[in-house]
This record gives sequence, structure tokens and C-alpha cells, in this order.
Amino acid sequence: MSSSFFYMSIEEDDNNHVIVESARRYAEEKLEQVYIVNKPLGDNKYSYEFSAGFVLLVPKHKMLFISFGTDEEAFEEFQEDFLEDLSAVADKYRYKSIIGRPRTWSDLYSNVTVDPENFNLSEILDDNIIPSDDRQKKCELLISLITGSINDIDRVKEKVPDNLLDKVKQKILLFDGEQTRFVYQKNIKPVVRIQGLSGTGKTELLLHKLKEIYTASESTRIFFTCHNKILADSLKKRIPDFFNFMKVEQQIEWSERLWCDNAWGSGGDYNSGAYRYICHFYGLTFHRYSPSMSFDSACKKALEELAAQGEQTKAALDYMLIDESQDFPESFFELCQKVTNNTVYIAGDIFQNIFSEVAGDIKPDFLLSKCYRTDPRTLMFAHSLGMGLFEKEKLQWLADEEWQSCGYIVEKDRTNTLYRLSREPLRRFEDVDSNEFTSTEVVLTGGDDAKDGSDTACTIINIISEIKKANPTATVEDIGVIFLNANKRSFRLADILEQSIPGILSWKVNKAYESKRKIKDTLFVSNRNHVKGLEFPFVICVAETISRSHSLRNALYMMLTRSFIKTYLLIPKEPNQIIYQQLTAGLEGINKSDAIEVVAPSAVEIEKIRTKINFTSRTVSYYEFLNEIFNELNVLPIFRGDLTETVRYTLGDSFDRDEVVEVVEFNYRKMAGR
Repeated sequence: MSSSFFYMSIEEDDNNHVIVESARRYAEEKLEQVYIVNKPLGDNKYSYEFSAGFVLLVPKHKMLFISFGTDEEAFEEFQEDFLEDLSAVADKYRYKSIIGRPRTWSDLYSNVTVDPENFNLSEILDDNIIPSDDRQKKCELLISLITGSINDIDRVKEKVPDNLLDKVKQKILLFDGEQTRFVYQKNIKPVVRIQGLSGTGKTELLLHKLKEIYTASESTRIFFTCHNKILADSLKKRIPDFFNFMKVEQQIEWSERLWCDNAWGSGGDYNSGAYRYICHFYGLTFHRYSPSMSFDSACKKALEELAAQGEQTKAALDYMLIDESQDFPESFFELCQKVTNNTVYIAGDIFQNIFSEVAGDIKPDFLLSKCYRTDPRTLMFAHSLGMGLFEKEKLQWLADEEWQSCGYIVEKDRTNTLYRLSREPLRRFEDVDSNEFTSTEVVLTGGDDAKDGSDTACTIINIISEIKKANPTATVEDIGVIFLNANKRSFRLADILEQSIPGILSWKVNKAYESKRKIKDTLFVSNRNHVKGLEFPFVICVAETISRSHSLRNALYMMLTRSFIKTYLLIPKEPNQIIYQQLTAGLEGINKSDAIEVVAPSAVEIEKIRTKINFTSRTVSYYEFLNEIFNELNVLPIFRGDLTETVRYTLGDSFDRDEVVEVVEFNYRKMAGR
């Protein structure tokens, strides 16, 4: 089984097996990133003839040029060439202004000749620890260049900061083993699947894979797609920025070598969607959406027509990259595989929400179980609150392999009833002492909340003031205020904040549920419908009654995990006193043991949970789902039919509430002339 802590780009053989196995074992035992490479990974032009050695990379240690051969001259040339090429990579990404020229790195690398049958890796690493924090940081920047984990040099800066906020914000991000394998591993499989929780970096990895395959040849044809038109438009704008950041020299040839659009497309433009392009390329009948024509049906009809045509002489595409795969029917993947010459890369969430089934029918080639956005303690609390793990009657329970797929280490007592669920540490937080701060805080607000919300508004402002005091470098863009409910009380609270904060804190307020975007130099204030894809160092979540509604609990889970340093959950005393006690006790347990300790429900209780989840999902039709949103947004009946068509054209039959609300709100304003 591959480890997220270990990566190697070389072939394992009889000569290096003992050394490689020692490095792999060290990574897994110490829970530290270990890389074995024989060239800088981010550029195909670098290669060397030397095969009797490699470079061993472990953060906080010197780069180790390791030889297990006898040709000292060849080993020396390999080291010189590698450092020369690394200097060129540093120059390419503007790192030299921070790390300097190779002669200034001489204390950051070492060469070691070893006898594979008689060596001790731990001793070698102990002898090559870098003592200075600033020098460690420079070496990690070099590792990021070698592994292709390019960081924004303006963000990470040169010196190691002395405060929590900047330590986390400026932490050098490195691909873990599984991420590195996905980006650089050569695949001959027709389909490669990548799966992970939200926040594990799936879309970012697809962009890196796109860059790799686009630059490997000047003639490849690639289609990057997803179900959602809004997300597809966002990706299309993001690709040029990403290519510029990664210093890609080739021009993007849109609609000739690279396409990025939603899956369905429209009849008038054959480049407007993956399915539409396939229909045009092979002369297939293009089916538009109708109540009797789902996307699944359209793809199946395309497959039938292709089969009737017989063996195809030319593939429509060389590669396809599919994001948010959980939104697609299997027939679409079959169609993509049928028309693609090389590989279809498919990325999706383990589950759409915490009450959907964990995708387990098809085993992924790459499983991303680490959520890099959020402090593990916050993620554990969010899962516990969402699934009701702190309560006597649980709302959700996963099988052991499902917990593991979600990144949990599962330990049980002899009776298999008392569970201990913990998570592996993250590099993002390794330089801060978790005992010095709490990543989640539950705050009770006063009883006057139901009247005018003034107590909650004061509490929010006080929390922001505390954040600013504890973090002198904090800016207005480091904090997000998110309301669980989109109702009159929440809108009134937002109005109070908009009026009060400029005078008290000298900050402007952006009510994002109106502006639909983040605005520079303003405080982000919104509800749960407008936070997808966003993250902040600090998040203030404002809830009312914490009921046992599945949609409410899932929304809370999504809101709580928007932070990467600390989340505040604000709830009024009434009627939340009982659950407040459960939440604070559960949170105290997580902070004390770095784990969720919970009694598993019985088999009868698990069956009851499954039955309730299945009943809830089965009894809500898409029509009812849309009308619930229309009612919440006070959409006039005359517009509902057209809005239904618009939503289905834009998103398909997506039950993603945030996306549907965004489409409805935008188009309703246009239709109603508001």
C-alpha cells in the first residue's frame, strides 16, 4: 500500500532496494515526508546518466546526494549537474531573491557514499539535521522546487515568522507522496481515478496534471470538464493564471488543443461542452435537456450510436480531465473512455455530503485522505457535530473502511464498541504548538438574540477585536463571518455589522450574499449559500437552533471547515443548552486526546440510521428540492418554470444546495428586473 509520507521517482531494484525500504519505513514510522528523486520533477528536460545513486529529501534535513556505487567521478558530476539545474529552476520561479545562488546553499546539501548492506539511515539523517529555522526554510524551498510543489515566493517570504498566523500562512506547501505520484506517475491505464474529501486539493492536482500533459507534447488534445457551468467558467479563467504562475512557455490553443467547459454544452456551439464536442466530432445526434432526456440518457444514446458506427479510426481527444465526478452518471465516463486515445483522469469527492454514501463501488487509484485546509481538531469536531457523534442517538455512522477512506486512524477496544478515531498530523501546522491555541471555540450568546440580535453582533465584534489583538498582522481579509440561516434575523444581523464595524474597527463590510464575490480589503459576511471553495484563517459561524436536520448539520460541517487556524461557533442559549453541553464536552475530549472517542451505535441503531438517511434522500424529489429553495428565496410562481429549466441546463439534476441557490438568485434578479 502506498504511503502519503513517501515518494520515489526511481525504479526500485536489487541495488537500491535496501536503502529504499529503509527510507519508506522511516517515513511511515516518523510520519515525515520523504522523497527519493533522480532529477527535478517539474520539467521533463532534466535527466542524467548516473544510476548508482539518487537524492534523498527530508524536510528539516540537508539534501542528501546518496551513492551506492564506486564511480566517484560520475557521482560528483551528477551532483554538480543536479545543483546547476536546480539553480536554473530557482531562477525560473524567482526563488533566487530569497535563497540566493548555489554557493550560498553549500550548508544545505551533503553527499554520502553508502554500503547498502551496512548502513543506518536514522544515523545519517541525525548527522544532517539543519539546526536553524531560517536555513530549514531555505532547504524546504529547494525541496519544493525539486518536487514541483511551487509556492508563491511573495507569500512564503524569507524569514520564519514569530506569530501563529504568519507561521501558518507562510508555511511552505509540499506535495505529499500520493499527490506527487498522481502528478508525475506515467499512466498507461485508460482511466485513472482520484478521490478525496473536500479540501484535499483535487482540483489543484488536476491543474498540475494538465500542465504536465499539455507541455509534454505540442499536439495533444485535452478536454477539462465538470458538470457545473459556473465551475467550468471559473476553471477556464483559472487555467491561464496557473500556467503563467508555473511559467509554462507554450501558448494555450483554446478549442484546438485545450477545451475547458461543462459536460453537456449547447447545440449552437460544438466547443461549448464535452458531450457536445463528442457529438460533433463523430456526427452523433446531440440531445438537449428535457424532462424525458437526462444527461445519463443522452450519454447512453451517444454510446449506442458509436457502437453502431463500428470501430473508430481516430480518437476525438488524447486526454480528458473530469472534476467533481460525483455529479456524473457512469455512462459519461464510459463515453469519455470510448473517445479518448490515452487516459481519462477522474476526480471526485468521497461523498457529496456527510449523509450520502461513501463512494466504495469503484476503488480509486489515488485516495487523498488528508484535508490540508483545516486543523485536524476542527475537522474532527465538524464531523462529530455533523454526524451527531456527541449525542446519544447518532445521525450518521461509517464502516471502518469508510472512516479510513476519510483519513481516520481507527482503533477499537476488545468489544468493538468504543472507537478512537484520530488523524495524521499535517505539515501545515507542524511549526506551531497545538497546545498554545484551540482551533475551535463554541460561544453562547445572550437571551436577547431572538429580539434584535444585538448581543450576537456585539459578540462577533468582540471576537474580531480579540483576533486582531492576538494577531497583530491580521488583516480584514483573514476573517469570514458566515450565517447558517438565510433568514430575516441573519440579514438583520448582517445589517447591524455593516453599520457598526466601520465605526468600531475601521473596516468595510462585504455582504457577499449580495455581491456574490470576495472583495479586496473588506470583511466577508455571508450565509452558507456563498462559501463554497473559500477559506479563511479565522471563521465565525453564527447558528440559531441546532436541530437534527441532515441539511442543517451538513451545512454546519461545511461552514466549520472553512478555517485553517480557528473557527468560532456562536449559538444562542435558548434552545441550545443541552447540545451546548454535549458540544463542549466532545470538543474538550478532542483537544485532550487529539481524537474522537465515541461509543459505536449497535447494529440495530445503525440500521435505523441507514433507514432514516435513505428515506430522507428518497422522499425528496428534485422538484420538491427546487421548490423548497424557491420558497426560501420568495420566488414568484410565474418565474419558477423558467428558473427550473435554467438550473437544470446549468447544473443538471444537482442537489448541491449552494450552487442551486447561486444560480436561482442570479437568474431571478435578471428575470424579475431587480
